[in-house]
Amino acid sequence: MLVERSMHPQYLSNAYLVADEEGGRGLFVDSGAPLERLLAAAKAWRVEPELVLRTHSHHDHIENESELGLPVQTGPVEVGRMRVEALPTPGHSDDMVAFVVNSEIVFTGDTLFKDSVGGGTFDEIRRSVMDVLMRLDAQTRVCPGHTDETTIGREWEENPFVRVWRGVEPEGRTTVRVAGEDATLIVWSPDYDGGGKAWVRFADGRDAIVGGSRVQRT
Repeated sequence: MLVERSMHPQYLSNAYLVADEEGGRGLFVDSGAPLERLLAAAKAWRVEPELVLRTHSHHDHIENESELGLPVQTGPVEVGRMRVEALPTPGHSDDMVAFVVNSEIVFTGDTLFKDSVGGGTFDEIRRSVMDVLMRLDAQTRVCPGHTDETTIGREWEENPFVRVWRGVEPEGRTTVRVAGEDATLIVWSPDYDGGGKAWVRFADGRDAIVGGSRVQRT
């Protein structure tokens, strides 16, 4: 299987071209990055992409769909020798889907990143990461919606959110403020944009995953 990636210089969002082999069948995953690199790869591999897999409908992941002019798929599909499973992973958005291709590679959209997870509805993000994605084989390549590739096994062992959810690291106890409210900082991790991502718990027991810029350490 062949995979080429393009990344938007501002959004840092990824779009991918996937083909079963040179001269074979192909598809795109998302379209929110410049297309030139992917179209050049399609020409070099002698493939005609047949459809676009859409992980979710946020602007930075669908920007060039109309330019591609291909059918958009959000469910399971087979293209050539590629069998695509569609795993609902809501939390960051209601329509989020992770696509597993030939049980080898998963395109996780904005649910799971290297060292981090997506922001959104806390319980749904946790369930999508731990009960869906972390059940894939450890060797599965993870191609996220932003920046660097990783593997399920690496994130199981090293992702700060996953380690606390697994119970192998304790919850943090640092007092912070978020949007004017007192909270406890449970997890701090790097994030794809070079900032941070935080799991915080408010005084009333609410858990939230927020961008690091929203967290004020007291």
